[in-house]
Amino acid sequence: MARSPRPGPAGPAVSGAVAVTERATLVLAPNPSPMTLEGTNTWILAEPGSSEAVVVDPGPLHEGHLAAVLAAVESQGRRVAATLLTHGHPDHAEGAARFAALSGSGVRALDPALRLGAEGLADGEVLEIGGLELRVVGTPGHTSDSLCFTLPAEGSLLTGDTVLGRGTTVVAHPDGRLGDYLDSLGRLRTLAEAREARTILPGHGPVLEDALGAVEYYLAHRESRLAQVAAALEAGHTTPSDVVAHVYADVDRSLWPAAEWSVRAQLEYLRESR
Repeated sequence: MARSPRPGPAGPAVSGAVAVTERATLVLAPNPSPMTLEGTNTWILAEPGSSEAVVVDPGPLHEGHLAAVLAAVESQGRRVAATLLTHGHPDHAEGAARFAALSGSGVRALDPALRLGAEGLADGEVLEIGGLELRVVGTPGHTSDSLCFTLPAEGSLLTGDTVLGRGTTVVAHPDGRLGDYLDSLGRLRTLAEAREARTILPGHGPVLEDALGAVEYYLAHRESRLAQVAAALEAGHTTPSDVVAHVYADVDRSLWPAAEWSVRAQLEYLRESR
C-alpha cells in the first residue's frame, strides 16, 4: 500500500532530484546510452502548496530509480496522484506498472495497453490534478502514441522523445511515420510562436530555454535529411542500409541501426509524396 504523506513544507532534497522550475522536478534514470543520452528524464510536477504530484515517464524497470522518484515526491510532502506516459518505449514506460504499485497511482497513456485504471489520455484533454493544470497535445511521429504536455502556468512543454534536449530524435518506423512527425513539429511550432510553450522539458538531455528555436531547428534538420535521402536515391543508393551509410557517414556507427528507422520512414514519405 502506498504511503500518503501529509501536506506540509518540502522536506530535505533527495539525492538525484533537481528542482528545474517552480513546478517541475527532474529525477534522472541511470540508463545512459547513445540513444538515451544521460538517461531518461522522469518529471515530477506539482502546483506549489499542493499535496498531490504528477509523475511523467517513470522510466525503466529499475528499482533504485523508482524508489528515488517516490522518495523525491514524499520529500516534498506530497503523494503521487497520477502517473502519465509520453509514449510506450521501455526507457520511458517499462517501470510504470511497478511504480504504480509502489505509489498507489494509476497509469494514464494514449495506448490502452499501457494504462492501469480506467482513465486514459487524449489529444486536447485538460488535466487538473491538485491545482496543477496540464494540457495534452497529440504528437504522433516518433511513435504512433507519442504525446506532449503543456504546463500553462509556466509556459513549459514536456516533449518525451518528440524533441530531445540535445541532438535529434528518430522516427521509429514502422510505428512512427514522418508525415505525422512533421505535422506534430508544426503543431509545436504554433504553440511556441503563441508563447504557450517557451521552455522544453525533454525526455532526454538538458532543458531547452528556447522552445521555438528548438522546434525550428528540428524542422530544418528534417528538411535537410529528406533532401540528402532523395539525393542518395538519385545516386543509386536504393536500400535503407546503403542510404544510411551514405547519408549518416559522419554519425557514430552504433547509431546506424536507429538511423535506419528514420531512413525507412523518409523513404516511405518520399514514395507517398510522389
